[in-house]
Amino acid sequence: MTENTIYSPYILCADVGGSHITCGICDLTNNTILEHTWLRADVNCHGNAEEILTSWSGAFKAVLESSKLTVAGISIAMPGPFDYDQGTSYITGLHKYESIYNVNIRAYLAETLHISPSLIKFRNDAEATILGECIAGAGMSYHSVMGITLGTGFGSAQLRNQIMKDLNLGSVAYRDTIADDYFSTRWFVKRFNELTGQTVQNVKELTLLKKTNSEVAVIFYEFGKNLGSFLQTWTELLGPEILVICGNIAKASDLFLPALKSRLDTIDIEIAHLGENAPLIGAAALFNNMEKSFTPFNYAKK
Repeated sequence: MTENTIYSPYILCADVGGSHITCGICDLTNNTILEHTWLRADVNCHGNAEEILTSWSGAFKAVLESSKLTVAGISIAMPGPFDYDQGTSYITGLHKYESIYNVNIRAYLAETLHISPSLIKFRNDAEATILGECIAGAGMSYHSVMGITLGTGFGSAQLRNQIMKDLNLGSVAYRDTIADDYFSTRWFVKRFNELTGQTVQNVKELTLLKKTNSEVAVIFYEFGKNLGSFLQTWTELLGPEILVICGNIAKASDLFLPALKSRLDTIDIEIAHLGENAPLIGAAALFNNMEKSFTPFNYAKK
């Protein structure tokens, strides 16, 4: 990695998933991911720290080497628990990335990629996804946006007056537990088993059964009704103009959106537009407010 003094509008950004990492270079002049830089690599989240970190750094190097672009920094959308200011992972008890607990990811990447630690930034993955949609997707025409991510977990954030705030609604008490247990993949898996005695691994697998199993429609209706009832209190309190729904479960929105809208009929509801590019764009935005006098870097294969 060699340094120079030429201003670059490009940010190398990444989204860390449970079994993969997605990388690309974001052009901050128009908030888009350069198509030829997009890369998705498998990661063994149960591996040791060296295996995981080598997978991540290898993905970064591959993008930098193939693009031959000068980038101004690295920005990463990370799941929590994570110290986003210090760059240290505190993920534990989630059956993924246990081996990097208390590891400073920023320090590792700075040493491995030979760059200044100050050029590596982190943002919560749900927050990054929702912000990406606010910047260049479903929420870009609104001043006050509430977003949720529906997947292995239930994420939430609001953009208001150009300030992004993590709402952490997944930790809010709901019925006999917390909201995260009702508005995530594991609820669908559990509910399908309760109603049918059968097992599915994820929501995509469940949707494939909709034509042969009548309980699938019942489950999605129940999900939409519950989600709408839960969010009604928060939309009234926070007053967003629009609710943007992100995450893998949003791909099945046709099955739960009618029930959701019946409970939330006072605001616009939009399904995310950007897919896997949203967290990359949202993470890269951490560099939007920086002065153009910083020193970018250009990776040179040694």
